[in-house]
Amino acid sequence: MTVIDAPETGRFQSLSSRITLWYAAVIAVTFGAFILVATGGVERYAESVATGEMAANGATFDKILELEAQQMRSSAEVLAADFGFREAFAIGDQPTIASALDSLRERAGAPLAIMIPLQGDIISTGVSLVPSEHDALWDAVDRGVNRGVFQVGGRFYNAVAAPIRIPDLAGWLVLARPLDAAAMREMAKLAPEGMSASIRASGTLSNGISLAQASGKAPLVADIRGQPTLFWSRSLKSFDAQSRPRLVLRYALGPALDQYAPIKYLLIALSGLGLLVSTAIGAFVARGITRPIAALEQAARAISQGSRDKVAIQSSDEVGRLAASFNIMVDSIAEREERITHIALHDELTGLPNRKLFAEQLEFALARRTDRERVVVMYFDLDNFKAVNDTLGHPVGDALLKAVADRLARTMTGALISRQGGDEFAILIDQVEPGANLALLADKVTAVFGEPFRLAGSQALEISSSIGIAVAPGDGDCPDDLIKNADLALYRAKNEGRNRSCFFEQAMDLEARKRHQMEIDMREAVRQQQFHLNYQPLFSLEKNRIIGFEALIRWRHPTRGLISPAEFIPLAEDTGMIVPISEWVVNEACRQATHWPDDVRIAVNLSPVLLKNAGLPLMIMQALHATGLPPRRLELEVTESLFIDNVERTLAMLNSLRECGIRIALDDFGTGYSSLNYLRSFPFDKIKIDKSFVNDLAADHSARAIIGAITALAGALGMETIAEGVEDSEQLEALRSQGCNNIQGYFFSRPVDIAQVHDMITNMRYERGERQPTIPQMTKILA
Repeated sequence: MTVIDAPETGRFQSLSSRITLWYAAVIAVTFGAFILVATGGVERYAESVATGEMAANGATFDKILELEAQQMRSSAEVLAADFGFREAFAIGDQPTIASALDSLRERAGAPLAIMIPLQGDIISTGVSLVPSEHDALWDAVDRGVNRGVFQVGGRFYNAVAAPIRIPDLAGWLVLARPLDAAAMREMAKLAPEGMSASIRASGTLSNGISLAQASGKAPLVADIRGQPTLFWSRSLKSFDAQSRPRLVLRYALGPALDQYAPIKYLLIALSGLGLLVSTAIGAFVARGITRPIAALEQAARAISQGSRDKVAIQSSDEVGRLAASFNIMVDSIAEREERITHIALHDELTGLPNRKLFAEQLEFALARRTDRERVVVMYFDLDNFKAVNDTLGHPVGDALLKAVADRLARTMTGALISRQGGDEFAILIDQVEPGANLALLADKVTAVFGEPFRLAGSQALEISSSIGIAVAPGDGDCPDDLIKNADLALYRAKNEGRNRSCFFEQAMDLEARKRHQMEIDMREAVRQQQFHLNYQPLFSLEKNRIIGFEALIRWRHPTRGLISPAEFIPLAEDTGMIVPISEWVVNEACRQATHWPDDVRIAVNLSPVLLKNAGLPLMIMQALHATGLPPRRLELEVTESLFIDNVERTLAMLNSLRECGIRIALDDFGTGYSSLNYLRSFPFDKIKIDKSFVNDLAADHSARAIIGAITALAGALGMETIAEGVEDSEQLEALRSQGCNNIQGYFFSRPVDIAQVHDMITNMRYERGERQPTIPQMTKILA
């Protein structure tokens, strides 16, 4: 334990007093240095020196008054606490009181002692007070004033007041020392030659100079009998409300100017002496302050190095209280460090080790692994956990995570189980022998989810998990590689249908690198405008003509050539790049459609990811406004998959778009599990029959029946139908026979670039009333 030796207490031994002395020493050194360099002229030099001396002596005068007041207050408080005096005060024994006051004056060296009772007459010894002075004293102590300067009989006194309590406040004792010419002479001994001091309340100083003129921030320079003289006045703390005492300092500059050269060298010598004195004072102060402070500093440095030693408290002054606060701080630091360490290394919800601690323990396990042993890292998450949060709420989701953590801890004994974040967990198993069956370890984790989780206040929840496994050293020999590879294996397990385990393979790493590179290239493609649109015609069987085009995005990579949308669109949806890409598609499609006839619409596919973006309606309306395309000519195609999450929000967004005049089509109809429910919930303008039904028209009569049912249902609901993937005339006639309104497919036209679109529109124009071309003629025109 570090020990702090506190110095003895006394008049100048408190910490605050020592700091004051140190500060005065610093000021003295600074002032001496200033004198050495102040050679800018005799008058300016002498005046600046005199100003500094006057300020220092004014401060010294204040300090003397304060110290004198402290001495008198100590003497007055001793008498005020004396039992005999309080007894005499209580019974009104004036002779005893007067005797005690005389004794107090002698001990304290104060010519004036006054007792002011709450009730009764004021008793004073040494000097008689007139009634107005009695009233002024009474008013002062009643206002709580306990120190200051006041006038008695035209003379100024430095006075203090001490309360008399028996035990409640019964009166005050006032001691006062005169601030007369003798006191001023004593003060003048501390001042340089030529400086004098006096106390004034008002009047003229000399040569017509008023007291107010000399009360500025800097001394007033006046010519007195041909000699430049400085006058400076500063206020003193007043004891009563009537007195306005001010200390007036007068400094004659004539002698200094007459003896400039000798004084200059003398000042230099005095400055050197002052520097030595200040150094001595600094050493003295350092002995009293820096020694215990150094002990605290040493203890603080030890804390930074991990020590938790406390310091011994051997005094009750400021240093002792600082030491006590330091010990409290040590305890608080230790407690907080334990808490912070636990929080930093453990998951707050489940109490399991977090990602950081897991990585550290994995690094240790790899370092101590022998050549024969293997280290297994399993990454897994909960399948469809988001649906639990969305349907049952986050509290139930949190409870489920805690239940999973508890069951894992009971099942996977000896393994390090970590929550990595969200619904993702990791398991570390080290010292695995070569012959161990790793698939059984994965089955053991899978078995954790074999039984439903019964949560308080909720029904039993059945949930599965997908697991990715990486094994050292074959799949990596450093923590980052193992964690990355286990995560890649988890990604593969989820892509293969979830609720399964998957071991890492090198092909996964290559696939991940390829995916990462494509993401980089895709961001560059957005910046470099490498995307373009192709358009596939939408043909009306009733009107026997083109009624619109579907915009289809294409990516022409500078080195890889044409990249299929099926390859980059899923990645764009995963990374969020689908938002800027879709914004470009909508703007470009609307811009091109403005050059087409008014009865030709443009259809754009919307990713389900976009429907989760609250800014979608604004983005669509901005595109229409910027291009000038009427909303009725824009048709947005959505798939049934977007209704899986938050059906109410999705329907509200679609309704807001439809209310603006935009047409909404349901794409790939018939492939979902609740299509009829969607038709009942939202009035689509068009239903696109999935091409899987069109492909089966020739071989499967049930496909024709399904298409007939869809067209009949759409007609009853006031919706159009369009069949996609039409590739031959047999399919066309079957669709016509089942009442399908529109078709789209290679039989009519493949997707074409914008130049061919303009050719199609030009070739398809006809005058109103002219005989319309037949389907064979159309295909010949577009060939």
